[in-house]
Amino acid sequence: MSEKNRSEDNFSGKTLANKTALVTGGSRGIGRAIAEQLAIEGAVVAITYNSGKDAADKVVADIEKSGGKAFALHANLVEASTIPQLFEILDKELTERTGSNSLDILVNNAGNSGFGNLSDATPESWDTMFAVHARAPFFIVQSAIGRIPDGGRIINISSNLATQPQPLVPIYSAAKASVNALTHAFAMEFGARGITVNGVAPGWTRTDMNAAVRENQNIVKAIETDTALGRFGEATDIAEVVVFLASDKGGWITGQVVEASGGYRL
Repeated sequence: MSEKNRSEDNFSGKTLANKTALVTGGSRGIGRAIAEQLAIEGAVVAITYNSGKDAADKVVADIEKSGGKAFALHANLVEASTIPQLFEILDKELTERTGSNSLDILVNNAGNSGFGNLSDATPESWDTMFAVHARAPFFIVQSAIGRIPDGGRIINISSNLATQPQPLVPIYSAAKASVNALTHAFAMEFGARGITVNGVAPGWTRTDMNAAVRENQNIVKAIETDTALGRFGEATDIAEVVVFLASDKGGWITGQVVEASGGYRL
């Protein structure tokens, strides 16, 4: 980028101008907030969805209505064999919009419903949980890395349950611990190219996933009491951390899992 263009980007205040991004699971919750914030900062954002096409289309429409650029792609991340095809379609869409298939920012955010406790778990539920939360990010990085330029960003959405596992959610906790391990391994592998790899670990964040929990005011009160900042997180709280790590200002941070929990159970 020329000094003139760099100055214009700084003047515009858009920290991610001329960048491209992929956010898996970007049709709702934290993924949606991440996609929206990346677009606000100037990135061309691709989001993936599995069953929520209408929700994904609305995210794209809302981003474009606000002056941003986005598009949605279908992806069934339970099946790792579909990931190379996803990137072939992404290549086409990015090239049409930007003239290149270069991917500056990858956010592995996609998840699936359920947490997996000991009494109800089956081998199939274990496999599905790990397929989306741990296996998919691995193979997405495998496909993406040849498209990520030197100095690019990989950000994996983990959970504070990865380091503070709870007995009611052992499978989810284990899957997110795997995400943390991949984050460290990839940071070492790609560091020579200036590519940073970090995780963001939300605590209790207000999303559809925990809507039932939030209906119990006693549980809500207990969670808020155990949180130093005294409230549930919002999806935008997590998105702001992701945007920082994706920006030039986050360029000296790699191999870290940043807990964004408001100080839950300190």
